[in-house]
Amino acid sequence: MNPVALITGASRGIGRGITLELAKLGWDLVINYAKDKAAAEETAQQAKTAAEAAGRSIQAVPCQAEISQAAERQTLLKFTRTQFGRLDLLVNNAGIASLSRVDILDAGEESFGRILDVNLKGPFFLTQAAARWMIEQSQAEPARADLPCPRPRIVIVSSISAYTASVNRADYCLSKAALAMVNQLFAARLAEHGINVYEIRPGIIATDMTRPVQAKYDKLIQDGLTPIARWGTPADVGKAVAAIAQDLLPFSTGEVLNVDGGFHLRRL
Repeated sequence: MNPVALITGASRGIGRGITLELAKLGWDLVINYAKDKAAAEETAQQAKTAAEAAGRSIQAVPCQAEISQAAERQTLLKFTRTQFGRLDLLVNNAGIASLSRVDILDAGEESFGRILDVNLKGPFFLTQAAARWMIEQSQAEPARADLPCPRPRIVIVSSISAYTASVNRADYCLSKAALAMVNQLFAARLAEHGINVYEIRPGIIATDMTRPVQAKYDKLIQDGLTPIARWGTPADVGKAVAAIAQDLLPFSTGEVLNVDGGFHLRRL
């Protein structure tokens, strides 16, 4: 039996990178997407191909759900339970950028509300519901020594924007800063059940979201913004999730994994 992972926002970008790395490890996958069914199906096919290349056989199944909506979050978890009967890893990856880059003195409420609904409320309440299921699952069976993770795990994908002030996208920064506390809150609450929680903070990652500002960041990286002088890739983030999926950090919870080329370092 394969372990099961649910990855939100998995149709492309960082979510796809995470999905492919888990596929190589032999995980069955629920590939959540909000709108782009074709992209989600492409991710599923790529995951199966990656698994086969690694000598694994997996199931990779797309599921449409808008995580900002309570009913759709329940639909997503019900789908996972019906399809696989268990959940060993939840990866809260889905997120959106600011509707437009606007100076903080001119920012309006429409983008603010939408960003917090998707980037914060959705992951918070999805994690809450998934955690209840994980506790139930853990109480119903002993620690599974035959699985890479003997107990379920939860990952929250935030951003360097959790602590980096960008005054033209305040709503996005606030949503990511709040996710850092979501990590700590659930880590503290779920430790007694053997469920570890981790936050991954990607830096400048080459995705559709960052393509419009590619020239800006090309120059910043060239000028020394990050000690590792390159763009990050979705696979870089995927490998960090893969380490958690293999239970390589068993004595850590509430931990922050920076996948940012060293951006977080303070240098003189």
